[in-house]
Amino acid sequence: MLRLCKSSRLSHNSSPVTQQISLLLFLSKPISSSALPRSPSSSSSTLVPSHDHIARLILDQKTASSALHAFQWAASLPGFTHSQSTYRALVHKLCSFRRFDAVHHLLDEMSGSIGSPPDEDIFLTIVRGLGRARMIKDSIKVLDLVRKFDREPSLKVYNSVLDVLVKEDIDVAREFYRKKMMGHGVEGDEYTFGILMKGLCLTNRIGDGFKLLQVMKLSSVKPNTVIYNTLLHALCKNGKVGRARSLMSEMDEPNDVTFNILISGYCKEENLVQALVLLEKSFSLGFVPDLVTVTKVLELLCNSGRVMEAVEVLERVESKGGAVDVVAYNALIKGFCNSEKVKLGRRLMKDMESKGCLPNLDTYNVLITGFCDSNMLDAAMELFDEMKTDGVRWNFDTFDGLIHGLCSGGRVQDGFKILELMEENKGGSSGRISPYNSILYGLYREGQMHEALDFMIRMERLFPRQVERSSRILRSCREASMDDAMRVYEQMNDEGGSTSVIVYDALIRGFCEEDRVRESFEIMNEMISSRYFPTASTFNCLINTFCQQGKVPSGLKLLEDLVGRGCMPDGESYAPLIDGFCRTRDLPRAWKVLVQMVEKGVCPNYLVWECLLRCLTQDTAWSESDHISRICNLSQQDTET
Repeated sequence: MLRLCKSSRLSHNSSPVTQQISLLLFLSKPISSSALPRSPSSSSSTLVPSHDHIARLILDQKTASSALHAFQWAASLPGFTHSQSTYRALVHKLCSFRRFDAVHHLLDEMSGSIGSPPDEDIFLTIVRGLGRARMIKDSIKVLDLVRKFDREPSLKVYNSVLDVLVKEDIDVAREFYRKKMMGHGVEGDEYTFGILMKGLCLTNRIGDGFKLLQVMKLSSVKPNTVIYNTLLHALCKNGKVGRARSLMSEMDEPNDVTFNILISGYCKEENLVQALVLLEKSFSLGFVPDLVTVTKVLELLCNSGRVMEAVEVLERVESKGGAVDVVAYNALIKGFCNSEKVKLGRRLMKDMESKGCLPNLDTYNVLITGFCDSNMLDAAMELFDEMKTDGVRWNFDTFDGLIHGLCSGGRVQDGFKILELMEENKGGSSGRISPYNSILYGLYREGQMHEALDFMIRMERLFPRQVERSSRILRSCREASMDDAMRVYEQMNDEGGSTSVIVYDALIRGFCEEDRVRESFEIMNEMISSRYFPTASTFNCLINTFCQQGKVPSGLKLLEDLVGRGCMPDGESYAPLIDGFCRTRDLPRAWKVLVQMVEKGVCPNYLVWECLLRCLTQDTAWSESDHISRICNLSQQDTET
């Protein structure tokens, strides 16, 4: 067994520890000679290191052996005697390396070495070391170790053991409290009950937590704010915010943490009204919510479309000295972008910079996506270039969002340029296919299907599996094997593959050719969910199929929905609807579709005019009205145009 007393006198010049102590004394902050003890046997100019210096030296060691070596070296210095602090430092290092056998030997030598037994802090260090090593049964034995030195464990030691037990097993902790503490007449304090409450709440034993609260109310130790907050947090975490609000009313002195817990709980439930009520109450009591809570309130307001109110909340927090960071500002900027007020988001970014809060990568990405969604592509490109000037590195989301925006807005060539930049950038697409699918989408929107197919074939080098699956689907659609195509499509989705717009288009057309309108409609919904909006050549197939099956109102509803989403219809979108309503003599609806068609700037062709006039002449009521003359006028204006 290693001896830990002054058994070895090490050469002052040969030891690495000696070099460390020299650096500690002379290369760190200058130390006054009057602050250091002097060796009686040395010259008056020789300085002896302090206990703090030796403790720091021991704690700086990287192994248990080097820590023991430093301890022994210090013991060999003339005029130096170890203290409780240096022993505590060595105990800490030995516990860190699980050298608990050496710790026990060290404690046995203390009385003979420094003339006093281990103090309370050393036993606390041992308990925490055993806790980190997850040796919970051994931590209980520390109580007997204390008694070995003819003293009773203090409440602080009991609490330290209890804290270790709670982190591992709440049932063992409760048994320890009943048998080892209450059984020996040890009365707990606020910290004791706080530890037990923490353990009960961490294991979701909220009912037992309330029982513990009642026990405290009947005892001499009354529940403090920390204990209430622990129970409040558990209630909110389990979705019982209303119960937590009721419990809060029992508190004598709720603090800022109390309000943070409850406001966050209401935000999690998306109960904006109650979150704002408590926010206002916290302000009135002089509390300012923390950064996380403020951000949650801002996000909830923005998601509800109340962005200007969110700005007011942020300004109030700032005026009261509360902390606001770039994450909170990003929540507001995103709110403006989602509300199609991207210019206000850009202005807020400049205000943020003027206050010393610099935008980060997320700030730029949110704004670039916002500009793209608002079809302000020049502004998006300008912001993209600004990132390089400001030293903010582009990431995949930057490229992905901008490429999709450019291709959706008809600027496919610019999309190609950004794609090349992404491929030159470190990491490239990182194996993600979405930017390449956006290029396909841009070519599809411009009607360049042959170019899109050529580009998809070139993608095979990077994404062989997905291109192979897409090719199989296209082939099956051409061969009218729609069930085979659907099996491959579902398999690709199950594997996490990303479907391109070319595949969606082929599936929609294929199902329409087989009059399978339900499957075609479902694929179109999935297409739109992927942010790919069909062109007229695609959705006209589905409208035609609806009309051929006599479901003309469904076809009209589909068209109105697509137009509302920004899709551009053409003459072939309206013609089958007008013809379908005329065939069923539903002339008011046919007239309504014609008006919508003209308002969209789509010119009716000869067949549409002929169909309408024929139906009108067969309807007496409409023939006697001025509708025929109005249609003739519209037809004449169309001819002149």
